Amino acid sequence: MRLDDFDPSNNVRDLGSGGGGGGGGFNLLGLLPLLLGRRMGCGGIGMLVVVGLIYFAMSGGLGGLTGGGSAPQATSGAATGAAVCDTEARRFTCQVLASTEQTWGKLFTAQGSTYRAPTLNFYQAGVRSGCGQASSAAGPFYCPPDQGIYLDTSFFDELAQRYGAAGDFAQAYVIAHEVGHHIQNLTGQAGEVTRRQQSAGEAEGNQLSVRLELQADCYAGVWAAQNRQYLEAGDIEEGLTAANAIGDDTLQRKTQGEVVPDSFTHGSSAQRKAWLQRGLNSGDPAVCDTFSGAI
Repeated sequence: MRLDDFDPSNNVRDLGSGGGGGGGGFNLLGLLPLLLGRRMGCGGIGMLVVVGLIYFAMSGGLGGLTGGGSAPQATSGAATGAAVCDTEARRFTCQVLASTEQTWGKLFTAQGSTYRAPTLNFYQAGVRSGCGQASSAAGPFYCPPDQGIYLDTSFFDELAQRYGAAGDFAQAYVIAHEVGHHIQNLTGQAGEVTRRQQSAGEAEGNQLSVRLELQADCYAGVWAAQNRQYLEAGDIEEGLTAANAIGDDTLQRKTQGEVVPDSFTHGSSAQRKAWLQRGLNSGDPAVCDTFSGAI
């Protein structure tokens, strides 16, 4: 993927190793064994989104296309701005973020709204976000209370080596998926899911989580379609390979030897590929309604 036309985004911070993030929150590490049970990869760690949304729901909901929510909080001593995009992996990530800012800015403007971009937080080993403490073992995640994406770029190496999903577009898909969760935060869809999960049984709650994750995949496809001129041969295949690698059924088969559909929280490999492809084919966020009908 060629993103040389984009200067790195300024909406970035370097939190270092075990650095601080937004205030408050609860400890995510204690909940990870219950929620994840295993490392799921880029979309999988989006399960932290659901954890963060519990915090988010208690602190007030969002409404409308430009909904409220807590603004990102400054971190004392954290390096900020495009200067932190100082490695090849970071620079590419910052360019992807800049592209998402331009793309979603235009799409929101077309609907008479203003897009408020998330903050990308680089860290190593561990981090304290507005959703609580997390380890890089959890992978990339989005935290609604501070509207931040958290990423240890070493995950890209694991994405290639452990999950067989190499390539720059596979990496871009990771970022675009997390930005997709930010879109859900802004539109209020994420908050609505959390409210419904609070009164739902386990199976229904898992299904709502699946629909949320598939919508984020679709939004990632919308972003890619809106930037088709920057795609290179093989890019779409890289993205679909990544989506396939982190499907719940594929991961369960590898880690526990059996597939338990009722426990899915992110969707099967086929579903993740289908919704990413749907966004790619259309480039229209309106096609990403995973909450109406079958998925």
